Amino acid sequence: MPTTASTSVATKRAEKTGPVSGSTNSWRLALGLDTDAPRGAWSKAGFTGPRATLVVVTVGTEPSPRTGAHAPRRVARRRWIGWRIAAPTAFVLTGVLFVASAHNSEGTDLRPGRYTDLASLVSNESRQVSDLKHQAAALQAEVDRLTAGVRNQDVRDLRAEADTLRPQAGFTAVSGSALQITLSDAPADVINSSTQDIERMIVHQQDIQAVVNALWKGGATGITVQGQRIISTTGIKCEGNAVQLDGIPYGEPYVIVGVGELTSLTAALDADPYIQTYISDSEQPDIDVGWDLTPIASITLPAYTGLRDLHYASVLQEKPDV
Repeated sequence: MPTTASTSVATKRAEKTGPVSGSTNSWRLALGLDTDAPRGAWSKAGFTGPRATLVVVTVGTEPSPRTGAHAPRRVARRRWIGWRIAAPTAFVLTGVLFVASAHNSEGTDLRPGRYTDLASLVSNESRQVSDLKHQAAALQAEVDRLTAGVRNQDVRDLRAEADTLRPQAGFTAVSGSALQITLSDAPADVINSSTQDIERMIVHQQDIQAVVNALWKGGATGITVQGQRIISTTGIKCEGNAVQLDGIPYGEPYVIVGVGELTSLTAALDADPYIQTYISDSEQPDIDVGWDLTPIASITLPAYTGLRDLHYASVLQEKPDV
């Protein structure tokens, strides 16, 4: 009968010395271990019947200690077990990465190619800021409505005082004569051909701030930059090649309008040394930074609609009306 196990057949001979019951070799003859015994020895020992030969069969898969024939099978088994453990682990880790990415993106695209140029990025961020400003305006209107309905006398007194300060704070529209100042970078051909410092050929945030501060100093009752009403807490800062106002980036040219008495506004600009240096640079052909001053007979500037810095608030205790 065929078998995959190794089979070894051996006929063992054993020589045993010493007396045994019956003939000395009778047990060897009975088991058929003494194949070289004389023909008559079997019957002389008192046994009859055919002789039997003991066949030793060894079945197993133990490898040869010299060659290690079965070692590849054990290695293959270890590799198979390793793959069975590694594959599920890899799938679990991949799932964890997908979940973490989805959680961190919050529904947005994390790929670096989301925007192909700066203009697209600026446009998208500007839309988001505009949407947030509309939401803030709606919430502020709701706050004003709820505040107006409060019957507490202290609240009424404080609200009346705040209403008298709204024009000075920039929360109401303002009309009157004005000065319009336009700042712009030097033309591209001048920038490319000039040996002057390029920083003197472009408009910086400090240039805009100098004009705004001079207009305030000249008695302006309202100022806009790029059509946006600014107040004392408005932030103006450079961000790359654009200037941000309350987080919204604007490119040049920068148009600044200040409402007030024209003579006082002009005198304040003429008295500012920083602005005079800027005007001097604008008159040099190899710098040619943009400066334009235009008087306006009458204009209406919108009220400030941006965010207001609220540091803290506390609930007033109700007091009975007197």
